[in-house]
Amino acid sequence: MGAFHAPGQRYHPVISAQAIATVAAMFPGRLPWVALGSGEALNEHVTGDLWPAKPERMARLRECVEVMRALWRGEEVSHRGHIVVDRARLWSLPDEPPQLVAGAMSAETAAWAAQWADGLITANQPARGTLRLQVHLAYADSDDEALAIAVDQWRGNCVPTLLAWDLTTPEQFEAATRHVPAPEVAANVRVSADLGRHLGWLQEYVDLGFEELYLHHVGQHNEAFIDAFGAEVLPTLRGAV
Repeated sequence: MGAFHAPGQRYHPVISAQAIATVAAMFPGRLPWVALGSGEALNEHVTGDLWPAKPERMARLRECVEVMRALWRGEEVSHRGHIVVDRARLWSLPDEPPQLVAGAMSAETAAWAAQWADGLITANQPARGTLRLQVHLAYADSDDEALAIAVDQWRGNCVPTLLAWDLTTPEQFEAATRHVPAPEVAANVRVSADLGRHLGWLQEYVDLGFEELYLHHVGQHNEAFIDAFGAEVLPTLRGAV
């Protein structure tokens, strides 16, 4: 599995590096990559620090990457810039640190990420390397119930990216998505009570060339999803890891 993380404001990169190294050391091979981003105000404003403009957030992220990788090499690190580190060192290290991959939606951001990232997460863009896809889905006993789950839990993710970066409270997200119609939510989430239909969608992704699929049920109650997909969907899915 992979993880998504935004070091620099809410999480100091030394703490991030220690947590990631601990998980990777405790569970060898279970954390092959970590996706890093520059963060969103909704999560980061709680520190009370100023929310930087995008160029500064990108520069801060780059510093975090260098600090984390140096710590994973076993080095003692001191740094002063957008972040400050004073004589930090990690003592328990994984045999193989996870790859650091970047999210990018434009050629410019991808070019910047190419300076430091081990991989790229993008949407509908040409890329090289292992093709991984996160699939947002809603599953329930009926199509109506599955759609209601998607609208209730995932409507807030229909906010345009340029706006989502700077919204700071759940109330702002609620206001920005209050009138998002259900069909628009369904365009961003695979919604169905039919396991065969979910299997068909996933098989389409495999046929397109995706080598790893990460299934994200957007509902809060995952037991039925895990049981049903584990028993009837994943064993039938061909070619996906």
